[in-house]
Amino acid sequence: MNRLLLYGVAALAAASLAGCASTRGDAPGRASPASALPVASAWQAPLPHQGQLTDLSRWWAQFNDPLLSRLIDSAQALSPSVSSARSRIEQSRAARVAAAAALLPAVNATASALRGSTENSGGGGGGGAATVSTLSGGLGAAWELDLFGGNSAGRNAAQARLEGAQMQWHEARVSVAAEVATQYTSLRACEAQLAQVQLDAASRAETARLTELSAKAGFSAPANAALSRASAAQGNSQLTQQRAQCDLLVKGIVALTGTDEPALRTALASGSGSGTIAQPAAIAVPEVPAALLRQRPDLGNAERKWVAASQDIGQAQAARLPRLSLNGSIGAARVTAGGLSSQDATWSLGPLTLSLPLFDGGTRQANVAAARARHEDAAMQYRARLRTAVREVEDALVALQSTAARNGDAQTAAEGFAVSLRATDARFKGGLASLFELEDARRSAVLAQTALIDLQRERVTAWIALYRALGGGWTTGASNVDPSLDAAATATATATPSK
Repeated sequence: MNRLLLYGVAALAAASLAGCASTRGDAPGRASPASALPVASAWQAPLPHQGQLTDLSRWWAQFNDPLLSRLIDSAQALSPSVSSARSRIEQSRAARVAAAAALLPAVNATASALRGSTENSGGGGGGGAATVSTLSGGLGAAWELDLFGGNSAGRNAAQARLEGAQMQWHEARVSVAAEVATQYTSLRACEAQLAQVQLDAASRAETARLTELSAKAGFSAPANAALSRASAAQGNSQLTQQRAQCDLLVKGIVALTGTDEPALRTALASGSGSGTIAQPAAIAVPEVPAALLRQRPDLGNAERKWVAASQDIGQAQAARLPRLSLNGSIGAARVTAGGLSSQDATWSLGPLTLSLPLFDGGTRQANVAAARARHEDAAMQYRARLRTAVREVEDALVALQSTAARNGDAQTAAEGFAVSLRATDARFKGGLASLFELEDARRSAVLAQTALIDLQRERVTAWIALYRALGGGWTTGASNVDPSLDAAATATATATPSK
């Protein structure tokens, strides 16, 4: 009966080993999931003219605004998303070490000491007590042979996840930089509009003062005085509203960067930067959309997730196959009793253990099916991320084209309405134009100037969106950069802009 049982186990082992090749052959290939998704051969939106800057890693320096660069560095140092990404890198690095250790033997050292007494009750009254001391030490090793690549697949999956975590760190830094730059550009545009609203409010107040004097002298109707007072009040209301908008933007930057608000306001007001929207350098867009695969850290991370899911299938398949482990030990002992001592050395190799999974209620098969489902989902997520990346670039290109096409008309409108306002004001002071005409000319001039400033903000924001859509200067060769070496990652939380 025992012999029949041994034969049965041997037959099962042989069948399992024979089926390994076909089982391992089911592991997914290494082809990128993008191969199943057609990517356009060219961009559909027009590319920006004179785009020459290809290295986006220091694009912010092209703004010629040192304050913006300092704010970006401070925000990246304090951002919870960057901190979380850095934490994921450390966790993934630890997981990779653990997965690689599974391929190596585990060695443990042991040591023990024992002291006691024995009593010899031999005949003839010769009995007595003897003190016995025992010292022993040894090394034990256990090693699971990676017959079918399960542990190797686990190590490869951990390596892919580590690389993906590093790419997520780059993505988080790019997102924070783009957010701060967008907020900063909006603030500078708000300051420029505030200057226009202040001029408008002062002009309305002066018109109201002159009209009031004219009405008191009987040269103007009381209705004109009431209209001028209403216009001045409206100008003051718009001025208060514009100041509040700028204050909210300042507080938003303070929250993003952790900067002291009084110091930030001082830095914003210093020099000629107040109300000036910086113009960034033109970015060179790659000729084909497929180049995004090398420039977007989120695409790189999505592909690494797909690779890790592919390796998870191999690991789950290997769990269904026999497992072979080997143990061994060496040791030495010294025994001292009654003035006599002896030394012994021992070693052992084995047992060599073969474990055969016979029945688990379908658990291992279910794990393989779940791994395949995760692999398919990772491929779908990658393809969706690629489509989104192409769309984000196209959207940014459309916004750049639109702002460039509208700029000339906006300039002409602002200049024309400004000339009309000056002429109407002169006619009003000479009694040749009504107050209604003056208010209409002023409203048109303010709206045109505000639209021009908003168009400038929109264009810079489109450049920032393009910077982010193109990966922010990340490349496939930068996936293994250690964030601890980056200056922004080591900046202190108390960084403040210099005055």
